[in-house]
Amino acid sequence: MDKDRIEGSLDQAKGKVKEVAGKVTGDAKLETEGKADQVSGKIQNAVGGAKDKIREAVDK
Repeated sequence: MDKDRIEGSLDQAKGKVKEVAGKVTGDAKLETEGKADQVSGKIQNAVGGAKDKIREAVDK
């Protein structure tokens, strides 16, 4: 598993926590940061998945 997939998943989780904390506290900025972190994490996770598929194809 590529490190980008792991880091992307962590960013998604951190982003969700920020988003919920922002909702609970009424902090729109924190909520928006959380959503942005989640999107960034999803992209990083997808890049890692693509790297994994390329490695699998090369190894065959």
